[in-house]
Amino acid sequence: MQALLHYGGSALVLFLLFKFLPGPQVWQALRALPAQLWVVGLFVYFGGHCIGVTKWRLMVNLAGAELNVPQAARCYSAGLFGSLFLPSLIGGDLVRAALAFRLGRSKAGVLLASFLDRILDFTALSLLALIGATLVPGALDQRSRAIFQMLSGGTLIAFAILLATLAWFPVRRLPYRIRKQLVHLQRAGRSMARRPRAVAGALSLGIAAQLVFIGLSAQLAEACGLHLAFREWLFAWPLAKMSAAIPITQGGIGVREAALAALLLPFGAPAALTVAAGLAWEAIVITGALCGGAFSLLLGRLAPRRPVY
Repeated sequence: MQALLHYGGSALVLFLLFKFLPGPQVWQALRALPAQLWVVGLFVYFGGHCIGVTKWRLMVNLAGAELNVPQAARCYSAGLFGSLFLPSLIGGDLVRAALAFRLGRSKAGVLLASFLDRILDFTALSLLALIGATLVPGALDQRSRAIFQMLSGGTLIAFAILLATLAWFPVRRLPYRIRKQLVHLQRAGRSMARRPRAVAGALSLGIAAQLVFIGLSAQLAEACGLHLAFREWLFAWPLAKMSAAIPITQGGIGVREAALAALLLPFGAPAALTVAAGLAWEAIVITGALCGGAFSLLLGRLAPRRPVY
C-alpha cells in the first residue's frame, strides 16, 4: 500500500505538470533526442556511478566493513535497483546497506558509513549549488543569495558536529544494552575520524560524480532544445535533486522535474523543455536501475559462497 501511494504521488505530480504544460511540446522535445544519445547517456550515467561505488566502498571500509570491489559493486548496484521500489533518493540506501550487512565484517560500520555517505552526497550537492549561486549573475538578489549561503554553511557545520559527536560521545554513561550497540558505532566513527584525508577524498569523489550527472543532464537538455549556461545547471540541478529526497513520490519522480522547472524559470527556461529534459533523465535513471539490478544478480551468482576480504 505504501509503495502504491508513492507511485500514485509520482503519477499525480506528473499529471499536474502535463495539465498545466503544453504536452505536445514536451513529447516533441523528447522525440528530438537522437538514439545514440540515449546509449551514450547510459554509459556516462554508469561512469558516474562507478565513481559512486569507489566513494561508497571507501567510506564503508574506513568504518571496518572490509568489502572488496565486486562486493561493493554488488551492494551498490542492488541499491540502484531498490530505488525503483522504495521512496525518495534514500530508499536504495536501505537495500544497499541490507546486502552489505551480509557481506561486510562490521554491521555497525556499514550502517554508519552508509548514513555518512548520504550526508557527503548532500554536502557535495550543497557545495555545487553554492558555487553555482555565486557564478550566476543577477539571478539571485543579495538577500536570497545570503540565505542560500547560510543554509549551505549550516549543512557543513552540522556534518562536522555529527562527526565530532560520533567520535567523542560518552558511551560509558548509557545503559549496558544501548552501550553495547553504540560502542561499535563509536569505534567506526573514530576509525573514520582518524583519516580525515580519506573522508575528504570521498567528498571529492562525490563532487566528481555529481558533476558527471549535471553534465549529462545539460547535454540531454541541449538535445531537447533547452540552451542554458552550465553555471545555471550547476545552481539548479543539485537543489532539484535534493528536493527528490522528500519521501512523497517514488524515487523522487515528478518532484525533481517540478523543482527543476521552478528553479530554471528565472533563467528564461521554458517549463515544458525543462520537464522534457527531466523526463529524459528519469528514463536514463530507470534504465540504469534495471541494469544495476541485473548486474547485482549476476555478481551474486558468480561470487563465492564465503566472502573474500
